[in-house]
Amino acid sequence: MATGRAGSGAGNTAKRSFGRADRAVHRERNRMMARTKQDRRSYSAGEWGRNRVRVFPDPKTGIFQIEWRENGRRLTRSLKHRDWRRAKRQADEAAAGLATYEPNGKAVAEPEPLTLEGLFDIYGEEVTPTKGSSSRMHDRAATAMFLDFLGRNRRPETLSRRDWDRFIRARRAGRVGPSGQPVSDQTIGRDLTFLMAVLNWAARSRDEHGRLLLDRNPLKGLRKPIEKNPVRVVVTNKEYRALLDVSRRVGWRFHVALVLAHETGHRIGAIRHLRWADIDLDGETIRWRSEHEKTGYEHRTPLSAKALAVLKQAWRRSPGIGDAPVLPSAKYPLGCVSSSQARIWWCRAEQLAGMERKHRRGWHSLRRKFASDLMDQPLKVLCELGGWKNAKTVLNCYQRPDEGQLRKALEARRGAHD
Repeated sequence: MATGRAGSGAGNTAKRSFGRADRAVHRERNRMMARTKQDRRSYSAGEWGRNRVRVFPDPKTGIFQIEWRENGRRLTRSLKHRDWRRAKRQADEAAAGLATYEPNGKAVAEPEPLTLEGLFDIYGEEVTPTKGSSSRMHDRAATAMFLDFLGRNRRPETLSRRDWDRFIRARRAGRVGPSGQPVSDQTIGRDLTFLMAVLNWAARSRDEHGRLLLDRNPLKGLRKPIEKNPVRVVVTNKEYRALLDVSRRVGWRFHVALVLAHETGHRIGAIRHLRWADIDLDGETIRWRSEHEKTGYEHRTPLSAKALAVLKQAWRRSPGIGDAPVLPSAKYPLGCVSSSQARIWWCRAEQLAGMERKHRRGWHSLRRKFASDLMDQPLKVLCELGGWKNAKTVLNCYQRPDEGQLRKALEARRGAHD
């Protein structure tokens, strides 16, 4: 009997232990389900089949979406914010609106008036990510600047010539902008170009209901300030030779980039992103991808003997196939050299060459040298070699005849009259 009672007690103890374990597992499962529901929280208002509305966060961005049904179709649009309480309130308001206003049996949710903050948010989510890194940085800085200056809740359609002129005056005086310093008309023009791009895009883009974000660009036709005497530095032959002499001391990547910039006339951004799949050493050609060209113009150009030679040197240094970078990053060999590293190289080379620092002399001044060196070539040929889509841009911004070319022209004129 004693043995039986002892065995029975042990069995009851085991049952209680298993029971506690089961309850612990059950509580943990409930906590996990609660966390999952909280992460996937949504809120519904209205009646099924009549005016049901649901709000929920986008799993990737966290921005709340509103969902409803119209003629059996499920429709969704972004609320363009991450405020949970505000999203619930909007669901209640939308459901109430759908219940009281049902023309021809159709449920229509009236959108909130578009503000500048909402417009810039949409543009920043849909357009800015398609741009290059420097353009993305400028978009973000310009967005913050315009929202602070014009007001976050300002309606875009109310912008006028007065706002345009006020911004120009304030930017020139340094009263607006991240630096707090006066800036040139060229910088102001770049800022206003971004604002015009946002408004033009909004005037061509429609929401989920097919309505234009803006009926028109309220600032269309206004002129940006233009510098009367813009500084556009051209690297001289003497300066280029000085940089070339010290280029290998800076590093083999800088030497290759410098020669390619001089021989192809392309932007350093396009050169940094070159991959071995773009280089045809046998055919002696190079492909410039549209995503790395400012104009979005994909084209192929022949390689000069000097450009071909440095590319072969680069291949021996960093052999690669396919999408391996021609100029790999020192820290991340599978990635391309960064723009900041390219600027550091240039400054280091100027120091080693004993060159006095000159404002706005940099990689882009080699592109101007390329256009000026080939001034005697047909514009169509020059544009194709350098990747320019507009010959007017070459004439206005890139070609700069030097004194030798001017004297040669005068001598040719005198010879024609002898």
